[in-house]
Amino acid sequence: MRPVWSGAISFGLVTISVKMYPATEDHSIRFRQIHSPDHGLIRNRKVCELDGQVLEQHEIGRAYEAAKDLLVPIADEDLDNLPLPTARAIDVQAFVPEERLDAIRYGKAYFLEGDGAVAAKPYTLLREALKRSDKIAITKFAFHGRERLGALRVVGETLVLQVVHWDDEIRSAKGVAPQQVEISDAEVDEAVALMEAMGDVDIAQYKDQYREAMETIIRAKAEGTVPPRMEAPAEPAGKVVDLMAALQDSVRAAKKSRGEETGDEAEVHEISGRRPPKKTAAKKTAAKKTSASGKKTAAAKKSSRKKPAS
Repeated sequence: MRPVWSGAISFGLVTISVKMYPATEDHSIRFRQIHSPDHGLIRNRKVCELDGQVLEQHEIGRAYEAAKDLLVPIADEDLDNLPLPTARAIDVQAFVPEERLDAIRYGKAYFLEGDGAVAAKPYTLLREALKRSDKIAITKFAFHGRERLGALRVVGETLVLQVVHWDDEIRSAKGVAPQQVEISDAEVDEAVALMEAMGDVDIAQYKDQYREAMETIIRAKAEGTVPPRMEAPAEPAGKVVDLMAALQDSVRAAKKSRGEETGDEAEVHEISGRRPPKKTAAKKTAAKKTSASGKKTAAAKKSSRKKPAS
């Protein structure tokens, strides 16, 4: 694996020469565009608008479009000589607790390797200091044509530099969440019970099923066979009317899948916004029924006393 950047970590008066490698990789299946009737490949060619020539990569430079008819060429030397302390360095600005940064701010991660034997000791020193303090280093560095904010932290025994989005890159979440929704404590308790019933899990067990299914189809088509028919996932049950009942059923299903005892009878909870009938009303109804029954009995008795007509 080739480094994508090389420079140094600037930590006070300490300098640590490092090489930077991508910490993640993309395994997505990529498709090519084709001409449907004859399956010919469609190629994207880079053509100069002035002379119409198809260009090679080494002939292509960069420029900033300052106005409609004004392009300002920017050479590699211009970028290398930027008057920035972060041009060739990961400049440590401060140290903060890791929980200070919201996960939404994190971008791509990079492994940092000490460059040479001289870098081994300061590299290890910074790593152990970060471990002991339970903090991360907030850094600034220039990469891919722009200055970036970064979080320097420890993963295992390796220093990892994670891109951190600037404040103006985080969109506002105003208006996204539902407003004025009432939930009861019992519903929250049941949701927590469901979380506990589902339990912890090793995330390494999850696989990209979409990619596996796509690979199966591609393999079958390449071999000239009929792709296997995949089982469709179960359809959603539909609109949930009784949220508490759905939570209770989910808890029992989660416990059953984990081999735990679920109990025979479901626990009854009051649904938020729904009140049970008043007992007094039930008594009045019962009294009316008794009274009506009594009247009927009395009427029957009275009728039985009448003498038959002669």
